[in-house]
Amino acid sequence: MDTIFIQRTDIGRWLDRLAEELTVFAPTRRGDAVVYRPYGAGFALELDAMPTTSPKEIVFPQNETLLTYSRAGNASGGAPKVEARETVPEQKAVIFGARPCGVNGLGVFDQVFDNDKTRDAYYTARRRNTRIITVACDRPRPTCFCTNVGGGPGDTAGSDVMLYPLGDGFVAEAVTTGGKAMLSLATGNPAGDRDAAAKALVEKAREAMPEPLELARIRENFDKCFGDMEFWEEQSGKCLSCGACAYLCPSCHCFNITDEGTESEGKRLRSWDNCMSYTFTSEASGHNPRAAKAMRLRNRVGHKFVYFPETHEGEVACRGCGRCIVSCPSSVDIRQIAKAIQEYCDDDK
Repeated sequence: MDTIFIQRTDIGRWLDRLAEELTVFAPTRRGDAVVYRPYGAGFALELDAMPTTSPKEIVFPQNETLLTYSRAGNASGGAPKVEARETVPEQKAVIFGARPCGVNGLGVFDQVFDNDKTRDAYYTARRRNTRIITVACDRPRPTCFCTNVGGGPGDTAGSDVMLYPLGDGFVAEAVTTGGKAMLSLATGNPAGDRDAAAKALVEKAREAMPEPLELARIRENFDKCFGDMEFWEEQSGKCLSCGACAYLCPSCHCFNITDEGTESEGKRLRSWDNCMSYTFTSEASGHNPRAAKAMRLRNRVGHKFVYFPETHEGEVACRGCGRCIVSCPSSVDIRQIAKAIQEYCDDDK
């Protein structure tokens, strides 16, 4: 059956069965944050709060080893032998309890790391071996704006199973064939009238979302105010360049690669990077084309709403999850910046 009702008390049993064959990553509380951790005995599952972090860290880790190398002398007296060994992941996993905005962020990763011209072996291995069970949102947070950028509280794109919250349980709907197989391991009953009731709550959440941004106007006005540094200095005045926005964003995908080790052995690492860092565009010559914080914020907003859409058929790279707003230590709000571009940088300015 593709749609069933699962009692909250039966969720743990379902996770136990999934964990027999897959590594299950699920949200749990760590202090004031809700983060994804491997599921296991004594796990305290948190499905009612939006995860502080995004599911991108499961398929695109904060730090990962791309290869290891070793170097040894050549018995014949020639050049030393260097052996490099790739470490492409083979783990099969399921992300449980993600939100639609977080899952939609992986759509940006897919376009960057798995397309006709570029295919990242490490990302695609994890992505293709990872299933996703998503929880629809029955009420938006004040910082949510997913419907502004093409998403929604019940958007199933990228999900294998969608869970619709309803009182003491969830209406679970299989979205893909893989999702149907996972759902067959759950204990539940036919959803019946609960299906419509649960989806009505999600629709109510959609109706409560803010008025949409005028994306076309933002793209048009961005070019007009690009050189207005007074405007960008005003928008970036509170920013600390800490990078929290990029690290928590479900679609930010910038990285750095470093080699660590000795002359005889070591490893190549890939680590998250962020465009708000002063060193992000620092060149070997010492020149930095975005030395000013205002320039870096302009680039970040431009990438989300202008540059990425220009090369990806109009798709906005921001997923409207609000994580960057909630966790910004100085309350920078990307919605306010977008609206400032939409309303301030016009022909009358």
